[in-house]
Amino acid sequence: MPFLIAILGVMGAAAFWWYRMKAMNDAAREVADVVGRVQGNIRRKKLRKQAALSPLTAIDDPVVAAATLITSIVSEDGPILPQREAVIRAVISEIADKKKTDEAVIYAKWAAAQVDDTTVVIDKLAPFLRERLDVAERNDLLQMVNRAAQGGEKRLEISDQRILRLRQKLGFEVN
Repeated sequence: MPFLIAILGVMGAAAFWWYRMKAMNDAAREVADVVGRVQGNIRRKKLRKQAALSPLTAIDDPVVAAATLITSIVSEDGPILPQREAVIRAVISEIADKKKTDEAVIYAKWAAAQVDDTTVVIDKLAPFLRERLDVAERNDLLQMVNRAAQGGEKRLEISDQRILRLRQKLGFEVN
């Protein structure tokens, strides 16, 4: 009888440890799954951010950059209607020929629609423009933004924060 109790005790201990190892294995698998999901979420967020910025990072022409910047700021209050687009075309045509103006405005409308946040557009394109434009041209750009906002169906009130951020990113002193 003591031999039988000893065998049952060993079998009970083996079953207990087998159950504990199985539970630890399940817990380790769950931790690995959570870590994998977190890493996947981080990668997807990074890819979404890169994809959102890709229309802006592809810009290598100051005219297209200016058109995109103006279009993004003006479209912050709503969609670009035909009269507003005509004003943007008129403003851009002051610095480019007709073909270049058409290309710049078409790309600007598409890029502004792809990137929802005007702050991101300013943060990406203003330093690019600061490097390629002199002080007088940067002042002209600010005036172009104001003219584009004032023309069209109704006058737009551009946020002071947007103008201050644009001025700062263009390299002007901001009080």
